[in-house]
Amino acid sequence: MQMPSSRKTGAAVLAAALLALGLPVAATATTGHPAPNHPSHVYDEAVLQRDLAAVRKAGGGDVNVLARVDGPNGAPLMARIGTRTAGSTAPIPWNAHFRVASTTKTFVATVLLQLVAEKRLSLDDTVEHWLPGVVTGNGNDGTRITVRDLLRQTSGLYDYIDDPAIQDRLINHFDENRYDTTPAADLVAVAMKHRPFFVPQPGGATRWAYSNTNYLLAGMIAEKAGGASWQDLVAHRIIAKLGLRNTSIPGLTPFLPDPHVNAYLTTADGKRLDITDHSFQHTADSGVVSTTADLNAFFRALAGGRLLPAAQWREMRQTVERTDDPEDVAEMPEGTYGLGLRKIPLSCGGFYYIHEGDGAGVNTRPAVSADGRRAVTVSLTTTTAPPDLTALNRATDTLVDHALCERSAKGSPKS
Repeated sequence: MQMPSSRKTGAAVLAAALLALGLPVAATATTGHPAPNHPSHVYDEAVLQRDLAAVRKAGGGDVNVLARVDGPNGAPLMARIGTRTAGSTAPIPWNAHFRVASTTKTFVATVLLQLVAEKRLSLDDTVEHWLPGVVTGNGNDGTRITVRDLLRQTSGLYDYIDDPAIQDRLINHFDENRYDTTPAADLVAVAMKHRPFFVPQPGGATRWAYSNTNYLLAGMIAEKAGGASWQDLVAHRIIAKLGLRNTSIPGLTPFLPDPHVNAYLTTADGKRLDITDHSFQHTADSGVVSTTADLNAFFRALAGGRLLPAAQWREMRQTVERTDDPEDVAEMPEGTYGLGLRKIPLSCGGFYYIHEGDGAGVNTRPAVSADGRRAVTVSLTTTTAPPDLTALNRATDTLVDHALCERSAKGSPKS
């Protein structure tokens, strides 16, 4: 189950949900949208550290932040602010593991597109074709929803995280439920108790609304078409292929590999709650664990053509406007959405690709230039309250823009 965070950043309502515990809201960041022209200086560790300090401020100040930039010229740029655990003086490990939350969706979309390339399924296949009788009732219609709709968030399906009973377990009974084992099919069944936001209409306008339910179904379809669990498909087709030694899918195991940074929230009674260990995020919308180095390697390989044939990479980048989701647009006002990727403009021209992840106490922002030559990942771990995601996205957008536009001296990035 994807732990609530912001409903739209890949996890559904953690900020809103945990505010119900009495948690304070982080102050709005003062960093603005990137300037039209990138600064003339070289992007170095000092500038990265400055940008990371702005991210920390946007996150509320008392958070741990880590960033890494990889490019074609060898050694990475890295910066960090914060400690490994509360009350410790040990700094954040450079290779800290963290749950990537909804960034998992890019891994799953990549696997499905690989299966499309192998003609094991089609993006135009319906959900009903692969999962007969699963999406039905209360106006839900699996015959009208395609695999493409799932991957690009145009199905209109209710987000299971918003279900009141699930919210109650997460908000009011976290400790009793932190070792959650609810199967994906059961969570889909929860979504089917609710009417959809809309049903796709053949020949009609494309409508968009973020729903984690889409990727539960995508994972289930991948398992049928690929002949293995979604975890094994991602492990063999991406993690092993790229040699991502610090990326894993722990499933129901609630513990993070070492080293990692502990995550905390403050409850309504003022106590600090360690939320590091849990198994809420064990499904195909949220279940990958990784590091900044491995995420950069994954996104560079994806954009560089090492994971998908050219036809499927083009499909992944075919984006749609976000039409029916004002919360998502408010939190991330720029960009369009493709198949498990957002496409966001750079101030120096061109675009970058990203899929943010927001889970229990962790916010992840991995981004890659369109040609795959440069990538940057920012990881934030909370110590008190979840951040204001609008402020956080503004600050991380600035950092990403600076990091990826550094090469503008050699020519603007291509779209």
